[in-house]
Amino acid sequence: MARKRAAAAPRTPATTALTRAGLTFTTHPYTHDPGSDLSYGLEAAAALGVPPEVVFKTLVVHVDGLRGSGLAVGVVPVSSSLDLKAIAGALGHKKATMADGAAAERSSGYVMGGISPIGQRTALPTVVDSSAQALATMYVSGGRRGFDIGLAPADLAAVTGGTFAPIAH
Repeated sequence: MARKRAAAAPRTPATTALTRAGLTFTTHPYTHDPGSDLSYGLEAAAALGVPPEVVFKTLVVHVDGLRGSGLAVGVVPVSSSLDLKAIAGALGHKKATMADGAAAERSSGYVMGGISPIGQRTALPTVVDSSAQALATMYVSGGRRGFDIGLAPADLAAVTGGTFAPIAH
C-alpha cells in the first residue's frame, strides 16, 4: 500500500528559523493518522521509511534550580527514553521532571506531538542526545504533527544553541 504524503511542506517557525540561519535542511510532510497506535515519533519513522534511531523527539522538562521558567528541552531518539537525571546533570542541576503538556505548548508555541526544538516561542536550554553526533542526518519535528525536518546534528545544535550529552536510555 502506498504511503500518503501531504502535498507541500508547511512554513513553520522552525523552517523560518533554519532559513534565516542559512542552514541546509530537508522537509518531510506526511499524513498523520490520529487513530494510529504508534507514538508520534514511531509514526514519523514509519511514514518516512527511516530507522527510529534517526528520528528524534522533543521533550520539554522542568529542571529544579534552572533560571527563568525552569524549562529546558531534551532531544532524544524516538526509540529511546529521556533520562531525567542525565538531562538535569547536563544542565548543571540534580533533578528534572517532565513538564506539564500545557506549559510545554505555551512555552514552545507548538502543539503536543508537533513540538519542534527549533523556532520555539521562548528559547530554552536545549540538550541533544550525543547519539545524534554519529549521524549525517537526523529528523526532528518541523512544528506540526505530520511534518519532520531532516538536518545535520551540528546544525540543530547551532540553531537552538544546544549542547550534546548522553541523555537517552
